[in-house]
Amino acid sequence: MNSHLLYPQIGKVIASAGSRQFSRLLHNLIQAHLTIDAMHIRPSSTAPAALPNASPLIDETVFSSDQGLEDGLDDPSRLHLIKPHGDARYEIQLRRAGSAFGFSAHERSQLDAITPLLLPMLEKHVDALRPCADPPGPERLRQRFLERLAQSGLSLSERECQVCLGLLAGHTAPQQAERLQLKVNTVESYLRRAAIKLNIGGRHSLMRWMYGEV
Repeated sequence: MNSHLLYPQIGKVIASAGSRQFSRLLHNLIQAHLTIDAMHIRPSSTAPAALPNASPLIDETVFSSDQGLEDGLDDPSRLHLIKPHGDARYEIQLRRAGSAFGFSAHERSQLDAITPLLLPMLEKHVDALRPCADPPGPERLRQRFLERLAQSGLSLSERECQVCLGLLAGHTAPQQAERLQLKVNTVESYLRRAAIKLNIGGRHSLMRWMYGEV
C-alpha cells in the first residue's frame, strides 16, 4: 500500500475527532493496512475501576461487513493497542472471526508502523468527547497545530500554516490552490518553506511532528 494514498483518510480521521464518524473512519484506515473483521474501541480491562454509574466516553464496535459477526469474534485472533489517558485507559481491539492462527508477525509489524498515528487520534477523539471539549473539525485541527508550533518555539507565516493544515486534512496541492486561490507552484513553495522550518520531509513526517512529543 502506497502511503500517499492514505493521506486523505488520515486527514478525515483527524477532522472527525469527537463525531459519530470517527470510529468508522479509523476502522477504514486500519483496514487499508490490515485485513480485519471488526474493530472495537473500549475502556481497557486494565484501567482503574470507574466511578459508580459512570459511563465510558466510548465503547463501540465497527464491523467490516454489514452482516455483523458478533457470534464469531470470541477467539484468540486479536491485537490490542492501549492508550493511557489520565486516569482512564482506552484500547483498540482488532479482531478476526474464525481464524486459528491469529495475526502474523508481519501483520503485527504493519500495525506497529501506524500505531504512532492511531493512538494520538484516539486520544484526540476521547478529548473531544469530554464535557466542555472544543468542537471537532478544522478549528480543532488548527488549534492543535498552533499549540504544537508554540511548544516547539517555531513560527510560520499565515500562508505556511494554511497549506500545512490543508496537508494534514488530506488536501492535495491542486485542491489547496483552488481553495486558497493560489497557483499550484505557489502552494508547493509555501509547503517547502514550512518543511524547512519544521525540519520535516513530507506529509508523513508532518503527521509525526504534529502528534509527537516535544
